[in-house]
Amino acid sequence: MDTASVPPAGTGTDSETEYEYPFHRPSAVEVPPVYEELRAKCPVAKVRLPSGDEGYVVSRYDDARVVLADPRFSRAAMLAEGAPRLTAAPPMPGSLFTMDPPEHTRVRRLVSREFTARRVQNLRPRIQQLTDELLDEMEKLSPPVDLNPVFAFPLPVMVICELLGVPFEDRDRFRGWSDAFVSLTAHTADEVMEQRMSMVQYLAQLVQRKREEPADDLMSALVAVHDDDGDRLSEHELITMGITLLVAGHETTVSMIGKCVLTLLRHPEHLAALRERPESIDQVVEELLRINPIGDGGPFRITLEDVEIAGTTIPKGSGVIAAVASANQDPERFGADSGTFDPARPSASAHLALGHGAHFCLGAALARAELQIAVSSLIRRFPRLALADDVDNLSLTSGMMVHALSRMPVTW
Repeated sequence: MDTASVPPAGTGTDSETEYEYPFHRPSAVEVPPVYEELRAKCPVAKVRLPSGDEGYVVSRYDDARVVLADPRFSRAAMLAEGAPRLTAAPPMPGSLFTMDPPEHTRVRRLVSREFTARRVQNLRPRIQQLTDELLDEMEKLSPPVDLNPVFAFPLPVMVICELLGVPFEDRDRFRGWSDAFVSLTAHTADEVMEQRMSMVQYLAQLVQRKREEPADDLMSALVAVHDDDGDRLSEHELITMGITLLVAGHETTVSMIGKCVLTLLRHPEHLAALRERPESIDQVVEELLRINPIGDGGPFRITLEDVEIAGTTIPKGSGVIAAVASANQDPERFGADSGTFDPARPSASAHLALGHGAHFCLGAALARAELQIAVSSLIRRFPRLALADDVDNLSLTSGMMVHALSRMPVTW
């Protein structure tokens, strides 16, 4: 369902009102407007989740940070028998997304030994080369063109394939798998499980290949990594980590490239300023991450005990969504103009787009590098880049945890 259950006129908004999640988004360039109401009147809102279970949405910045970082809000508890689910399909065990410390700490430490800032920094020239090659091909086309298939989709896929050592020709296969992994309502539980099994089989074969013929890529490094005590990632952990990196490593960036470009094209004064000061791209990307949520909600957790947030007691065993889409536009944190795009905003880098706490995005440095290179290269190559349709005609994909523009027509 893609509409919010708004309280009947005259009843007001209180903690007893139940909303349907995900909330209604009126256009491709607005977050669900109900969040403004929730932040003001009902910061901990009862919701009906896509699975049919009940849960809570936490909408204010400071409260969302608590949900993301406080160990009383668990990821591992999502696997417990009878636990509330966000979606009809059960979560995948053995993933960083379904672990708490100390298991999460151990696996993340092993992965972090190889997925380092230096590895990402060394990859930047290759990201630039792949970007330039795609823009070369785009330049040969007659505008208008849809930016998605020619640039926004292939670039992150090429990069994650390069990083992990996955054959690029397999990209169409794991595009389908990936969509199923981030589905809210677009796939049935059976469809999700079927796609998940296909991806597990594929990654199991890849791990075996990297073990027999190691290469200079992250997946080979993860197969070989161990700590000072000789601890290694198990076979299951390697497979689920490969899935995690493949899905998270391209799905979110694919969605963000198109939305970031659209934001700049809708604000020509900021686009002109970026062209004049290309060195400001790092700051611009932080504000783009803040203003453009990857989805209409945020990460899901289960309470391990009764927890009080904003004067509301959330019972033990409850499903809770930390609504990053709302938190990143909370005027209490980002100012009265928090709903507008302002690359000079000094607080922009405080956004929660890449998470917070123990589960802060493992690939944050890679995501930032890709967005910085993609956006700056595109606007440099096409100085007259413009939107080729009315923004009211654009739409986002629906039924997914990650929303991308269905199409992004541009001309130059």
